Amino acid sequence: MLEQVALGVLMQQPMSGYDIKKVIDSSVGLFYKASFGSLYPALGRLTDKGMVSLTELEDSKNKKIYTIEEPGRAEFISWLQEPLEGTRNAHLIKIFFYDYLDEETRQFRLAEYEAGLRGKMGQIKAVQGIVAGELEQIDNPDDYYYRISVLSYGLKHYEMEQKWIAQIKERMNLND
Repeated sequence: MLEQVALGVLMQQPMSGYDIKKVIDSSVGLFYKASFGSLYPALGRLTDKGMVSLTELEDSKNKKIYTIEEPGRAEFISWLQEPLEGTRNAHLIKIFFYDYLDEETRQFRLAEYEAGLRGKMGQIKAVQGIVAGELEQIDNPDDYYYRISVLSYGLKHYEMEQKWIAQIKERMNLND
């Protein structure tokens, strides 16, 4: 999937690997992680397949700029058109088996997870604030409707998950 994410970022404009990673971290990085160690090999594969071209700038210290090519655009759009897939939530698998843990450990881990959710919600709210400011500066903010909708989904998802964690910490009736 990293190749598709890199292609998606390059749909905006040509960028260096460092800039691609920075865009990933500040956008989809809220729910998708990529390291430089996996990004550069992915960019290499995309270059080898002719989906991305590589330009080395002579005025900089070995700076390489990646540009999406037509086959890359076609591949990216084809990938976008595929059916949506759900993701794995490893934390749900662990919580499923929490009946085997002692109460103190359960409560500690659930509180820890809840704090992480609050942190993620804070990140999304910060990104939403930045994006709102950027949207005021562009001609067609509606062109970014789906990007904004993902931020909204993320916030609502974390709010729902935080409510659920609070309920199970208190052993509330979940049917309410």
